[in-house]
Amino acid sequence: MDVTTARERLEGMLSELDRSIGVLQGDPVAIRDRSAADAGSDLTDADRAQAMLTVATTQRRAVIDALKRVDEGTYGRCVDCDKPVPEGRLEARPEAARCVQCQGKRERRR
Repeated sequence: MDVTTARERLEGMLSELDRSIGVLQGDPVAIRDRSAADAGSDLTDADRAQAMLTVATTQRRAVIDALKRVDEGTYGRCVDCDKPVPEGRLEARPEAARCVQCQGKRERRR
């Protein structure tokens, strides 16, 4: 993927993530007279929203890092081994920082 296309896709992703994060961080729903079951449902919804916010924030950081790599001229190179990140991987995940092999090693260490 050429850097112009990469930048456009990454900036679009960043805009969408910022919108999603804004929605997820929105004002809490006003407290209403609710049953205990409804309160439990609200807690589950809050937990789900927090998990989604965590994922969106992590992905946002990855997109910003990818934009920095575009600016530095290192986009498309693995941050660990410096080999090219496969074109198909960048098409699927424009924010990908690692080649498939290095990403696999990183995930196995977790």
